[in-house]
Amino acid sequence: MPINKVFPNFEEAVADVHDGATIMFGGFIGKPGSPTYLIRALRDKGARNLTTVSNRCGGGMDLDMLFEARQVRKAIAAAPVPVSRQPLSPFEKQYLAGEIELEMVPQGTLVERMRAAGAGLGGFYTPAGVGTLIAEGKEKKTIDGKEYILELPLKADFAFIRAHKADKMGNLTYRRSQRSFNPIMAIAAKVTIAEVDEIVEVGELDPEAIVTPTIYVDRIVKRPRREE
Repeated sequence: MPINKVFPNFEEAVADVHDGATIMFGGFIGKPGSPTYLIRALRDKGARNLTTVSNRCGGGMDLDMLFEARQVRKAIAAAPVPVSRQPLSPFEKQYLAGEIELEMVPQGTLVERMRAAGAGLGGFYTPAGVGTLIAEGKEKKTIDGKEYILELPLKADFAFIRAHKADKMGNLTYRRSQRSFNPIMAIAAKVTIAEVDEIVEVGELDPEAIVTPTIYVDRIVKRPRREE
């Protein structure tokens, strides 16, 4: 009998997210691929001193609601906010006031650090960031006459991701730009929670279309039919 990973609601799916947790949030820019309802449930739960890992963390993002509620201690991101956006996002206001910590990571490095975590690697050398503030305090190595810096794996306690379809075992498919960071985050967290548009029976998904296999998914929750 296949394992059923379906949770009845978003509140139960995030019930064990603790204060001080590190959480990865899928999505790229704006709403596509963003786990909107999981983020709302986390805001309502009230867990605090969180570390967020995302491509962007302010300015028209679902994550704005966590910063508005002052639940975040540190943000790790590649492109924290859009350029020349007014008014300032909740994240920007808190960062400029010295109330929140930011770790900037080049986008490719961010993805590779998560992949390294999922693959069980100890890190990797990259030329991205050499000669910039990003390289400060990091081990450097010259390979074939070129300088590289050592980047370490990036792990999380939870990954909140968005997918299109899931079967009850947790195999996932994605739709267009929904995919973005979601599959790579799914492999880098202790607990991966997927917010999906549709849940089907085991065997209904085309195996060739499955991007994230069940082994990386712990919980599934179905989104409401219409955005609230």
